[in-house]
Amino acid sequence: MGRLRLAATQCGLVRVALPSGAGRGFSGWLRSALPDAESAASLPVLDEAVDELSAYFDGGLREFKFKLDLRGTEFQQLVWRELMKIPFGATRSYGELARALGRDGAQRAVGAANGVNPVPIVVPCHRVIAANGGIGGYSGGLRSKRLLLAFEQNAAHRDQLL
Repeated sequence: MGRLRLAATQCGLVRVALPSGAGRGFSGWLRSALPDAESAASLPVLDEAVDELSAYFDGGLREFKFKLDLRGTEFQQLVWRELMKIPFGATRSYGELARALGRDGAQRAVGAANGVNPVPIVVPCHRVIAANGGIGGYSGGLRSKRLLLAFEQNAAHRDQLL
């Protein structure tokens, strides 16, 4: 995957920036979203996030427990909560997510909320695919999405064999 960049408030993790992410970049996002932010040598939630993300990539963690400080519209937050219900190693289509939210036909709105997810991997937007089984898009780059999907599907398959 490469190097991830993390940002947090006292309330929880607020951002995970992927190495190949699109947009303003981590620094640009930070200046815009948290203009009064200060660099800290350590923050408990950051330490927890680093430990849990490391355990995830080592194959030993399936669900994150550290606190999140998600910032978005009511609809975006609704979509992000639904994303967190997708099991490790599984996928859902944009349409399936829209139906789960009781919003048939809102696939594009779900896709837009998915695309601005501030904490990819933790809120697993990579688990959302097109209705035809295609990979769909990913703000962190399609290579990253393919890597994450393959990693989780292989680990889930190993879990089933054990």
